[in-house]
Amino acid sequence: MDSKQVLDLAVPGVRGLEPYRPGKPIEELEREYGVTDAIKLASNENPLGPSPRAVDAARAVLHDIHRYPDGNGFGLKKALSQKLGVTPECITLGNGSNDILELLARAFVLPDNEVVFSEHAFAVYPIVTGAVGAKPVVTKTRHWGHDLAAMQAAVNPRTRLVFIANPNNPTGTWTGKDELDSFLRAMPAHVLVAVDEAYFEYVGEPDYPNTVAWAGRFPNLITTRTFSKIYGLAGLRVGYGVSSPEVAEILNRVRQPFNVNSVALAAATAALEDDAHITRVAQLNRDGMQRLTAAFRMLGLDYIPSAGNFVCVDVGKPAGPIYEQLLREGVIVRPVANYGMPNHLRVTVGLPEENERFINALGKVIREP
Repeated sequence: MDSKQVLDLAVPGVRGLEPYRPGKPIEELEREYGVTDAIKLASNENPLGPSPRAVDAARAVLHDIHRYPDGNGFGLKKALSQKLGVTPECITLGNGSNDILELLARAFVLPDNEVVFSEHAFAVYPIVTGAVGAKPVVTKTRHWGHDLAAMQAAVNPRTRLVFIANPNNPTGTWTGKDELDSFLRAMPAHVLVAVDEAYFEYVGEPDYPNTVAWAGRFPNLITTRTFSKIYGLAGLRVGYGVSSPEVAEILNRVRQPFNVNSVALAAATAALEDDAHITRVAQLNRDGMQRLTAAFRMLGLDYIPSAGNFVCVDVGKPAGPIYEQLLREGVIVRPVANYGMPNHLRVTVGLPEENERFINALGKVIREP
């Protein structure tokens, strides 16, 4: 059977998809370029790593990994319930927040439905839409951010799901409280709205909404968050959704058994207790963001103001060659041409010394003919 025959066997929505492209691992760069001291600023990871409490909790359960985890995640749900002020029945646990996004599509979207999301939005939205055979409806942005008026205009009787990333990845743009509140109030009852708040804990903007607190007001709203970003548990894959109990109950019908492993459950529960660590990470990010954006201004490069732990910089020409030159300098960032942004690079805020190395490397390659 050749590749064409295999492709013909795939369901129609999957045939036009491309696999998700993660940031290049350090090990791969070292193999390809012979670099021995590479730094990675490509995947929006927490450069300080997880709380020591989370690491200790993970170690403590290793002796029991021959046992299945708690399939209901009782301990983590209880901790989240207390921290967020919601009942455990409103929480759905996932293998990363991506898992919740996929569950939404599988549980609520039919092939003759439509799913609305913005251009330059997270690459998982078209993937989960195509996987269930639904029609993606992509709206134009406004100043690189979500245009909620355009998204509202795109909603029709066939629409079943709307994805809003706040802040958005890869642009870092955010939507304010009043605008998002008006949008949710305008949504018809047959449309679910997923607000993806993967970078929630990094945001310091005063008009930024905490949509978990809105769950009781909007029965068609689900908020997704993750432990992969500020909590530093990306390698363990654990996230969650907060919604009405009715939506959560439907999601649990299609959720895979034991979708969050026991080490992840223990580490995430402990991570929630260490507020001081989160404060340190957030401050490091604020300082690093100021340093990076000041450097971009000094180099004469435009950038998109970001509320996350990353920033997109416009290098003024196709960014692919600049990305390759940075790789040769041992610096991994993220080209975002696949998001419709061919002149931009997305850069994660790193440790101070990592930020300086990137700035020096970027200045060098930008000046090269």
